[in-house]
This record gives sequence, C-alpha cells and structure tokens, in this order.
Amino acid sequence: MIYTTDRLIARPMTPNDLPALRRTLMDPHAMEAYAHAFTEDEVQAWLANQLRRYHEDGFGLWGLVRRSGGGWVGQCGLTMQTFNGQAVVEIGYLLQRDQWHQGYAIEAAQGAKQYAFAQPAITRVWSIIRDTNLASMNVAIRNGMVVRGRMIKHYYGQAMPHLGFAVDRPADGV
Repeated sequence: MIYTTDRLIARPMTPNDLPALRRTLMDPHAMEAYAHAFTEDEVQAWLANQLRRYHEDGFGLWGLVRRSGGGWVGQCGLTMQTFNGQAVVEIGYLLQRDQWHQGYAIEAAQGAKQYAFAQPAITRVWSIIRDTNLASMNVAIRNGMVVRGRMIKHYYGQAMPHLGFAVDRPADGV
C-alpha cells in the first residue's frame, strides 16, 4: 500500500492487474486524451513502464482499488515527465470509465499530492493535461493547481496542446 484515502487504496500494480488495465487502456472513450485505444502490446508496455518507474524513480502510477470490496477503480500516482524542457513530478490519473463521476479522481489526486509533499525532495507537483480534457483540468484545479504554462506534445502523428497545472508544497508543509 502506498497511500489511502477515505474510499481508496493506492498500491503498486502487478501483472495480475492486466485484465483491469485492458478495460481502461483498450477503451477508445477512456483513452480519448491519448487519441487512441491501446493494443495488447501497448498495455503490456504500459505496465512494464510502471514497474520500471517503481524501481528507478521510487514511484509511478499505482493501482487504485476501493477500500470497501477491493474493486478496481483505475490508476493514479506520480511520474517523472518533461514540461517545456524541465523535469517535473506529475500527478497523473486514469480511471476506468465506469468509475467516472464518483469523485474518485480528485480523491486519488489529493492523496497523491499529500504523498508527494511528504517526500522531502518534492516541493512542486504538476498535472500536464491535454487542452481538450476539461474533466482532468477540473480535477487539477480542485487539487489546488493553477496553470503555469503551455506546450505542444507530438503523439501518434498529432500536435496536441497541453496545459501545465502545478501547485507548490505549502510553507508549513501541510
């Protein structure tokens, strides 16, 4: 277990999570911000990348399960990203579509922010969000983040404008 919230447990993902990952990553609607649903090979690579991140960075996207009943909700966690040439720690979240609109994304993102700010080396966290993803922008804003910049990501042959939302650790450390 990495952190808990009122309704969720964030924990490292394992190969046992592949069926749940497939339900999200292979869903074209859930993956709209990525401009495509993943293939089986991409799902496998996604999990392998999270396992690598756990080992190399000490964090990554973690699996989210309900505290009551243990059902899969999605993923949320911290990843190293680049924003306008700067290495940043990002809070990312990607929920299974049948778990949307229940408050899980903001609950998980707030838990990830608290976890991040408990680490002495992390003083600012970001969420880098495609400019068409209003739901994720609302989560970032509710997580205390403000827009700090804009960049274009090139992904699958498309130029995708993204906004960089960020929040700094409070001076009192809370």
